[in-house]
Amino acid sequence: MSGLFNLLIAEDDATLVAALKLMIPDGFKIYVTQNPDLIPDHVFFHAALVDMHITTRVGENPDGPNLIARLVSGNPQIEVVSMSGDLNRQNMEAAIKAGAQRFLSKPLSAEEVTLVFEKILAYWQLRQFEFTPHKNINLVGTSKASEELRKKIANLRQEKSAVLIEGETGSGKEVVAHLLNQQEGKIPFVTVNCAAINESIFESEFFGHVKGAFTGADQNKVGLAEAAHGGDLFLDEIEALPLSQQAKLLRFLESGEIRKVGSKESILVKTRIIAATNQPLSSLVEEKKFREDLYFRLSSQKIIVIPLRDRPDDIEALTQYFVDKEKPRRNKSFSKEAVDIMKKYAWPGNVRELRRVCEQLVLTSPLPMIRPEDVEKIITTTYSKASPETNLDLNLTDFMNQQEKNYITRHLKNEKDLDIVCDKLKVSKSSLYKKIKDYEIIYG
Repeated sequence: MSGLFNLLIAEDDATLVAALKLMIPDGFKIYVTQNPDLIPDHVFFHAALVDMHITTRVGENPDGPNLIARLVSGNPQIEVVSMSGDLNRQNMEAAIKAGAQRFLSKPLSAEEVTLVFEKILAYWQLRQFEFTPHKNINLVGTSKASEELRKKIANLRQEKSAVLIEGETGSGKEVVAHLLNQQEGKIPFVTVNCAAINESIFESEFFGHVKGAFTGADQNKVGLAEAAHGGDLFLDEIEALPLSQQAKLLRFLESGEIRKVGSKESILVKTRIIAATNQPLSSLVEEKKFREDLYFRLSSQKIIVIPLRDRPDDIEALTQYFVDKEKPRRNKSFSKEAVDIMKKYAWPGNVRELRRVCEQLVLTSPLPMIRPEDVEKIITTTYSKASPETNLDLNLTDFMNQQEKNYITRHLKNEKDLDIVCDKLKVSKSSLYKKIKDYEIIYG
């Protein structure tokens, strides 16, 4: 973190203020006021803790709701927490209506105050890291969807329950998983690609084995679950996990215990499960392809990553981010007209495809300024334009599906090796199989 975030405490009880200063986590510069009229107007406040009964003058009506409304009006990004010992519904609703995001009851719980402001700190750290092109993990975007995603991630700071991330291939699910882990500090992060683990060796890979457990087990092996002890275990493409292995994963989630292959003893492992899927698991449950009880276990906290085509406001920031990553080796930038072309494109491969296109443009565009014709040249080689004969009665979703089907079909006609096709399309084999089935594509 490069600096402190400004926190305003509006409270006239000096004893409580002293206690609050001990509860607030490091990372905030604290300003205190006992009078709403004396708030410094030159300071950008990232957060505020407001007593609902603070008054401008002794004997006057409480000024808490008016102060909250004033703070939010001056800075819509501020995170406001209200507090009061008066827990009647009207008082609490007045705080939320004025613009507070949270309401804490007095007497305050030190643990609750600390946790609330840890989450607010995590949110502002996510915003601060947004345009740092040389960091490994970033959440880039200015759209409302991206802002909501940051808040969801930050709100899971210091939470231990499982998290399910749903979103299309290439939309940024792995980035979300890394950010969830990153905001917890330096703890383990172990990734498991469920589609890549052979069913016959799942137990050995996931839970480990002891020496002599089977032919070739010439030494003890630490499983992926044990390696993630004290941290996060990221299960990517969870939809590809066979039903037989889903039952074993469920037992682990319920008990927290693993038993290595060939061992008679169980080991307690404490890890948070973060699962990701490019298919709605609820639909797979209905189709009897995914266990309902496991789905409920995994989805206690769910994050849905919106596809790029539904958040075009992020495209300009993302393109800038990807070209900046190539500096100073290649100094390129996008013209406004080129960005406009990017915004009109549907991005079936989502952010992953956008990154690949930006990398190609940086490499191939002849001028320092990337032009519309440079963009069109790259895009039209990977995604066909609508022909004059296109059925104009199709809605946008059906049109996009038709285009995607044609795009996949062309690849399958040119290449019979599905692994190569998956690599070109930047999708998993399970995702490709599903699209082949959904679109009823005949190949081979």
